[in-house]
Amino acid sequence: MSATRFLSASICTCLALLITGCASTQSPRDRAGYSQAEPDPGFLRDYAQTYRFRLGAPSAITPTPDGEHILYLRSPSRSFVKSLYEFDVRAGVERTLLTAEQILGVQDEELSKEELARRERTRDTSRGIASFQLSEDGERILVPLSGRLFIIERASGLMLELESDAGYPLDPQMSPDGAMVACVRNGDLYVTEIESREEVRLTFRSSDTVTNGLAEFVAQEEMSRNHGYWWSPDSKRIAYQRTDVAGLETMHIADAVSPEIAPDSWPYPRPGMKNADVQLGVISAYGGATTWAEWDRKRYEYLNTVKWEKDGPLTIVVQNRRQTEQAVLEVDEATGYTQTLLIEQDDAWVEIVQEMPHWLPGGESFLWMTERNGAWQLELRARDGSLVREITPLDLGLRQFVHYQLETRELIVTASPDPTQAHIYRVPLDADRGGPRRRTSQSGEHRAIFGGAVYTRVHQMTHLDGRMAWEVFTQDGNTGFVIPSVAESPRFDVNLELTTVGHRPSLHAAIVRPRDFDGKKRYPVIVHVYGGPTSNMVRANARAYFLDQWFADHGFIVVRIDGRGTPKRGRDWGRVVKDNLIDIPLQDQVAGLQALGRKYPELDLKRVGIWGWSFGGYFSAMAVMREPNVFHAGVAGAPVNRWEDYDTHYTERYMDLPQINEVGYLQSAVSTYADRLERPLLIMHGSADDNVYFMHALKISKALFEAGKHHEFLPLIGFTHMVPDPNITTRLYSRILEFFQTNLAEDAERVRTRGGIR
Repeated sequence: MSATRFLSASICTCLALLITGCASTQSPRDRAGYSQAEPDPGFLRDYAQTYRFRLGAPSAITPTPDGEHILYLRSPSRSFVKSLYEFDVRAGVERTLLTAEQILGVQDEELSKEELARRERTRDTSRGIASFQLSEDGERILVPLSGRLFIIERASGLMLELESDAGYPLDPQMSPDGAMVACVRNGDLYVTEIESREEVRLTFRSSDTVTNGLAEFVAQEEMSRNHGYWWSPDSKRIAYQRTDVAGLETMHIADAVSPEIAPDSWPYPRPGMKNADVQLGVISAYGGATTWAEWDRKRYEYLNTVKWEKDGPLTIVVQNRRQTEQAVLEVDEATGYTQTLLIEQDDAWVEIVQEMPHWLPGGESFLWMTERNGAWQLELRARDGSLVREITPLDLGLRQFVHYQLETRELIVTASPDPTQAHIYRVPLDADRGGPRRRTSQSGEHRAIFGGAVYTRVHQMTHLDGRMAWEVFTQDGNTGFVIPSVAESPRFDVNLELTTVGHRPSLHAAIVRPRDFDGKKRYPVIVHVYGGPTSNMVRANARAYFLDQWFADHGFIVVRIDGRGTPKRGRDWGRVVKDNLIDIPLQDQVAGLQALGRKYPELDLKRVGIWGWSFGGYFSAMAVMREPNVFHAGVAGAPVNRWEDYDTHYTERYMDLPQINEVGYLQSAVSTYADRLERPLLIMHGSADDNVYFMHALKISKALFEAGKHHEFLPLIGFTHMVPDPNITTRLYSRILEFFQTNLAEDAERVRTRGGIR
């Protein structure tokens, strides 16, 4: 249940900075056609049509091996249809390389239900050219489009199609040498030789419950592993996952307004019940027998990570069911024999880092990330897995390994001791060359993208004031060029303050005030919450608060608080939620809100609403039921009800098995507290949601109805966990605003009591 998954997630030392944006010489009505003291009447339309101002930004940024060009995808600012672009690093010129219309003759494409499900797992709403792959030599581009596979020769522009009648191609991947393309069709692995266009079927599924080459649901949804097969570096073999879902429960999603249509069915593993049976095999790219990797699959049920890098052996990371132990195993692809390189353990749970292990050139050592000492650190490990040394200090705030620079023997990482920010650091691999050196200075969120044999990188930055840029660097330094973006921004600046409250340790908080804020007035408060263990809400990035500002401009102050249980504050901070996902996070939201009220008297804590999506929806429902004296109205979007109805890997990581933690599951269920509801609650949920199934909202509503508790329920018919439709997005947020305007008005308490809601 990661941050990229939720509607709400476009969402330091104490910064205490008031961000008013760039100065303007225009009068208040010149730029927007409305007074800057008023809510922008066109904001929701713009917000919805630009998919929360995300459309139009470059993505899938890929430098070519020679460092001369950068390939990327981009859509118009109000369209989901992406095209492929090429940027000339030396000239600073962009050209359109390929569009879906050029290939198909039309923009419309056909996607199978399996492909739609894969895109749902990655929260990808793209259409047109949604993905591409550049060959290692940079000469060929693979483009999957509308169930067809196309190869484009970069030098000549020649395009050829790899035709097949074997079924819709899922997860197509080019071989490292650029000579072949593999994909999964109807649950089996196929390889096509590009020059001859000859297709070979490598696997033969034994039953309808078996697939070869596809990642299972929890791998895609919870482990951030989207692939189910991996090419060998020499392009001669493929490691692939065999998955058998026999014995799993089957979930059905029906179209309630079209009962004549048969429901879609999906295997889904609920906590304490059977998982998919996963094996890993190695097969020749030309067909033949499979060699199966041998490990204790009873002890290590999950296949977390598979790495087959140029200078390293086939390496896998496996994990036990309770997620308290991981093993890094080297696999002999000829025999299937595995050798243990490293065991990682944690009494609560061990996090998965898909970038790890990372084998260094020569294959005599690898990098590993661990929280073993209380915070994330990068380690250097010898060929046999033994520890050579710790590379990064505990107080760096390590986030992600990005790149190893061979020429300078430096690691590029993102890190920050301030959980609201991310900065780029260079870290020498050799201990005698000093420690990490920060390479970015401006407050905000920074990341780096490297690629190719020749040094070219893109520095992606989103500043504290919301400005975005994709700067191009070569070995000689900044080229002065920026990859073009056509993403829009609202016609107003965000009135944002970042602060901290409380002591030992403090809580990070964000406050968004109306743009016509009057320090003499008291404002009702809306808490925009997530509160779960995989995402932070408080970010040094004004673009994350556009919707908050729109709410604030209607006469509210919007606050966000990151309490214990959220990431980026160290191992102990995050693991307080073990066995109970709500008690301590809810305590911190209450304490943080009350501390903000003491610090800022303009917050009227007698009129507080709370809203969120997914885990944030779960949190909001819990807040109004369990803390009615603090939270006076709540909106629960796509909420979990009982954790027994969510998936195994996410739930058991934090809650353990329900057979072991029966009390914790009961205490962490929304319906447990249904009879306590005293405050207005609006529940909204997509009826086709295959992540947090629609049954969660229905079960909450059922429990409330049976307890005689008034509530409102808004089904989003036909929508999944994402709601990309502009019209529905506009209606949804208008409904939330109306709900809070009604229930947080100064006379709302008197009206509710007189109306018999209590």
